Amino acid sequence: MEIIKTKFEEVVVIEPKVFGDHRGWFTETYSKSILAEHGINLEFVQDNQSFSATKGTLRGLHYQLNPKAQSKLVRCTRGSIFDVAVDIRKGSPTYGEWFGIELSVENKKQLLVPKGFAHAFMTLTDDVEVQYKVDEVYSPEHERGILWNDPEIGVEWPIDVKPVLSAKDEVAPLLKDADNNFVSGE
Repeated sequence: MEIIKTKFEEVVVIEPKVFGDHRGWFTETYSKSILAEHGINLEFVQDNQSFSATKGTLRGLHYQLNPKAQSKLVRCTRGSIFDVAVDIRKGSPTYGEWFGIELSVENKKQLLVPKGFAHAFMTLTDDVEVQYKVDEVYSPEHERGILWNDPEIGVEWPIDVKPVLSAKDEVAPLLKDADNNFVSGE
């Protein structure tokens, strides 16, 4: 398992080793001890899975407020997605900046999105399944969102179509107006 740094120190790409033969393949998708060797000490408490039927489906930008903030370890187990993390920590030198990567069943990469970052993904194919681990349970009263196409963030989504959105994501606020209690360094 390889841990790859991104433009954000806290956001990492995890690239598992894949062992294949005439029967197929095997990979270890999570190792607490390997992550700990890299200073990542998370206790995951819940696994989530989503299915999106249509290419161009966009889920996000989502996060939960403190004290119910979540770190997420995201992977795509069917199809392909463009996965995005946005720094929403007030006072951070990278506040409002984003990182994106393609996660797919073929490349088996994963993205670790820590607390203090909003998360979203856009499906690049039809019939997509995404699985992710979280270190805090879902809390509807702490759930928040940011508009997926906030021009101040400027995510460069790879598919130039009107995305398929939930009603909630269609009316999410801009980052400057979003309810957000994350502060850099805390």
